Amino acid sequence: MYTNFMEHIAMTEQPNPASYMIDTKTSLEICRIINQEDMKVPAVVETALPAIAALVDDVVASFRKNGRLIYIGAGTSGRLGVLDASECPPTYGVDPGMVQGIIAGGDPALVRSVENAEDDGDAGIESLKRIAFTNKDVLVGITASGSAPFVVEAMRYAKGLGAVVGAMSCNAESLSFLYAKHVIYLPVGPEIITGSTRMKSGTAQKLVLNMITTASMIRIGKVYNHFMVDFKPTNTKLMKRSLRLIQEIAGCSSDEAKKAFGQCHNNTKAGILIALVGITYEKAISVLEEAEGNLHQAFKLCGREDHI
Repeated sequence: MYTNFMEHIAMTEQPNPASYMIDTKTSLEICRIINQEDMKVPAVVETALPAIAALVDDVVASFRKNGRLIYIGAGTSGRLGVLDASECPPTYGVDPGMVQGIIAGGDPALVRSVENAEDDGDAGIESLKRIAFTNKDVLVGITASGSAPFVVEAMRYAKGLGAVVGAMSCNAESLSFLYAKHVIYLPVGPEIITGSTRMKSGTAQKLVLNMITTASMIRIGKVYNHFMVDFKPTNTKLMKRSLRLIQEIAGCSSDEAKKAFGQCHNNTKAGILIALVGITYEKAISVLEEAEGNLHQAFKLCGREDHI
């Protein structure tokens, strides 16, 4: 009877045999149990790579048409979406509106639990209307169990507009999958603490979110080889990083890098071209626009295939 009962409970809500009687363990034993379960997460994410990559392709296509990537979630899932979105402007120098995170309950839910907010489906739809969501944008619903009306109804609305919709869930029977073009299923199994989806589920979601934005930013030219080259050097640490990149990538002296940095208006990629090719800032910007921000292509346009 117990087995039959469990079959009707979402995997994210089921007890984990590995943590039975965990409250009788020492601190080290508890940490080992948690660690052993956490080690399963990357392998689960690996199974979803084709779906993640397909979503990235659509995000890139959206970005190239001035569309946006919008995450929507509740609780831990919502906070992770907001976190990933908030890190894109300082890391890649993009406009804050390009990647956005929406959480059920709004900003207050970022610092304290607003549990009933996830049950308001109309609020999910309204949150998209407030940001003027259109079919040029991409919506990704993030939810461990896949049943939060706030997320599911927003996804249904976005699909109705003709937008690309992705769904990330740890439950095979996720309602969010019904409205998704891209289904990212992350079967991490029961949590160490039953129902505490901030643990393995949250870890899996964070790994996938890292992939979505990082891969998308790489594809649109925000990275050269393995370097971040489109950040805004707004403090001393970042200014030093910008100088190092100009010197290393252009292969110039420290003084030449400083001179180029002084001419590039805090645009590191332009500074690299100025130092490497000896062109003006205006010409560097023109070349970068023609190359769609890709430094490999920009070097080719400048006749510097040796740097491709």
